[in-house]
Amino acid sequence: MEVYDKAELWDREAIAQCQTARLRATIGQASKSPLYKERFAAAGISPESIHSPDDVQKLPFTTKDDLRSQYPTGMLCVPNADIVRMHCSSGTTGTPTAICYTQNDLNSWADLMARCLFMVGVRREDVFQNMSGYGLFTGGLGIHYGAERLGCMTIPAGAGNSLRQIKLVKDFNTTVAHILPSYALILGEKLRAMGEDPAQFPLRIAVVGAEPYTEEFRQRIEELFHMKAYNSYGLSEMNGPGVAFECQQQNGLHLWEDAYLMEIIDPATGERLPDGEIGELVLTTLRREGMPIIRYRTRDLTRIIPGECSCGRMHRRIDRILGRSDDMLIVKGVNIYPMQIEQVLMMFKEVGQNYLIVLENDGLSDVLTVKVEIRDECFVEDMRVLQGLQKKIAGRLRDEILVTPHIDFVQANTLPKSEGKAVRVQDLRVKK
Repeated sequence: MEVYDKAELWDREAIAQCQTARLRATIGQASKSPLYKERFAAAGISPESIHSPDDVQKLPFTTKDDLRSQYPTGMLCVPNADIVRMHCSSGTTGTPTAICYTQNDLNSWADLMARCLFMVGVRREDVFQNMSGYGLFTGGLGIHYGAERLGCMTIPAGAGNSLRQIKLVKDFNTTVAHILPSYALILGEKLRAMGEDPAQFPLRIAVVGAEPYTEEFRQRIEELFHMKAYNSYGLSEMNGPGVAFECQQQNGLHLWEDAYLMEIIDPATGERLPDGEIGELVLTTLRREGMPIIRYRTRDLTRIIPGECSCGRMHRRIDRILGRSDDMLIVKGVNIYPMQIEQVLMMFKEVGQNYLIVLENDGLSDVLTVKVEIRDECFVEDMRVLQGLQKKIAGRLRDEILVTPHIDFVQANTLPKSEGKAVRVQDLRVKK
């Protein structure tokens, strides 16, 4: 097996030894911040308290509210002069969260991202087009530096502007793209509207992530462009992209355990769950010096996939992200995740590329409506055909989510689109 670096081939014993040593060092480094110094002292924790990776459970959780309370630089563990970059959340709903990086942090991040890309077959001969936003958002620069670290010709195209994206792909024969899954389908529809076949595009690999999507959605992308689409996972608090990545088996995402220590917990109780059970992902940085973060509650819902991957790597795999614990919808007392709805919709070939979940209240109870774009060739005048399809979709959704939704069909390309992250839910219920 060809790998980017030898850490990919470590066995479980080597990974555990690395995690134990790096967790001790991380606790020592994190103690330089007032927040962790106080919390470790209260819990009687020191580097010497760590004898195995499981001892991470002795440490307190860190939440987004903790990061906000220390904004802008309260969690720094190095002098300001050692910080060479900062990334920040949008902060549109309150105090943002800021993550600061030393040069060593950036080098480590670039190496991890290069490892991810190499694993799925990207090589220095490839032309890499980054169709992601830059700026304070971590996705753009994180992927960019990983592609450059591999030696690829890297095009910083940025987000949106489909005509420019298409021209760049054609002019420079782009073979690998980083793209939002929802935008991939928008780009494909743009090509079709121009009278072109997306399958004739030179792309052979797409790196997709930044928003939840189902396996059925991924298959649509692959079929549309005749390329492979690999799932990427990251979050700004853990650097950004490169935390976990699919290998060519496309059977879960290898989380790089030499850089991150992971746990799956019950979101309600905080208790650790066994492999295979869905819960909230909790992560601890193991190679961050500027701003290490301990047991960060990501709110992302996934599971550790039991068993070994056929690719031979021993770094454990997480399943694709189901959603966020705070994205769960409660409709008529039933817990629903938007990804459950998408999974059903994508099973119907008549369904187009876009949908919208609308929640309202009729004065008595919740009303769930799913607005679904239907492909032009399926939008027939015979109402009996469309009503039959509506009943099929509503029935499948009822079986999946235990609530019967209203299904509204709309013509293709009529629902609002975004060249950024897709907006899938409108909750119009009056809050009591």
